[in-house]
Amino acid sequence: MPARILVIDDHRTNLDLMLYLLQAFGHEATGITDPTLALQTARDRTFDAIVTDILMPEVDGFSLARSFKAEPKLQGKPLIAVTALAMAGDRERILSAGFDGYISKPIDPERFVSQVDSFLPEELRGKNPYR
Repeated sequence: MPARILVIDDHRTNLDLMLYLLQAFGHEATGITDPTLALQTARDRTFDAIVTDILMPEVDGFSLARSFKAEPKLQGKPLIAVTALAMAGDRERILSAGFDGYISKPIDPERFVSQVDSFLPEELRGKNPYR
């Protein structure tokens, strides 16, 4: 059974790449470029994990993390930051904001899906199409 993953990034190229990779490994990935719609989408549908950029206009990833973690339906679902924030202390700040993990941008296409999969139960992990 594939995982249902919500991906949020205001840059369409980044979003399309993450969606392509997740879908190539069998996941059902839904993409949103508007972070203001992300919470409502997560409320309306069921997701196994949420992957979000941090640096977005209007609503940043930190605000999203607080909203997602306060939502009873989403508690216990992995929340993964994908961001270019790489200064000393950024990782700790991201994790203390409620994120379960952190993936650096630019993403490494060869490792991205396995990085996301590491937050999922074994039965929801992607299937490598190249094996």
